[in-house]
Amino acid sequence: MSASPFDLTGKTAFVTGASRGIGRAVAIAMAAAGADLALVARSEEGLAETARSVTEHGRKAFVIPADVTSAEAVAAAVAAAIEQLGHIDIVVNNAGGTNFMVPFTEMRLTGWDKIMKLNVTSTVYVCHAVAGHLLERGTGSVINVASVGGLLGAPLISPYGAAKAGVISLTKSLAIEWAARGVRVNALCPGWTATDLNRNLWDDDSGGMATVATVPMQRWGQPAEMAGPAVFLASDASSYITGQTLVVDGGQTVMP
Repeated sequence: MSASPFDLTGKTAFVTGASRGIGRAVAIAMAAAGADLALVARSEEGLAETARSVTEHGRKAFVIPADVTSAEAVAAAVAAAIEQLGHIDIVVNNAGGTNFMVPFTEMRLTGWDKIMKLNVTSTVYVCHAVAGHLLERGTGSVINVASVGGLLGAPLISPYGAAKAGVISLTKSLAIEWAARGVRVNALCPGWTATDLNRNLWDDDSGGMATVATVPMQRWGQPAEMAGPAVFLASDASSYITGQTLVVDGGQTVMP
């Protein structure tokens, strides 16, 4: 171990959904901790902005535009990251989200398929594409970003909740399968976090307080507040932790 168990110097990270929100915050925090980054998302403009912040910390940033809902695009992105970085130590499956809220009976099945593919199938694609590399090297930390929606009921966003529950289950299964090969797999489970994707819920005169009324801390989380826990899961500070779900939700899930 290094002098600081949170130090990522010499490590490399592959981060999806890195163009904004939690993914950008995690990428920048990992760079600040010493890691070089492969940044993956569809938005080249957003990735370029994240890359600038990474390089300000003196770390390398490789921009890899890719659609993580395509198995072929994911495989190509992983291959490009390995070529550019030399190897991958850390994988952050952050890409995801939902763009609609609707009662289940009014939901179009095409909407269900889209949300499942973006949130859980994309994670499967990345894990499947990078597995051989990590297991051959006998080391690595995979961090799958889930949501409290995967732990609780998720009314009006049932596809998203079901997908994130799938991410949590996948995390536990892979953790068991890969532990003896030196690869750890954990889930990071944010609560209500103020990002561009949910700006309509928090960017109002009340600060979206109605949405977080059941959160004991009585506020929205910030993307940067998810970055520290991600660095922890990526680092030697969590070297004996695998198959776990780290919940960062202001206390929401402990409410009766």
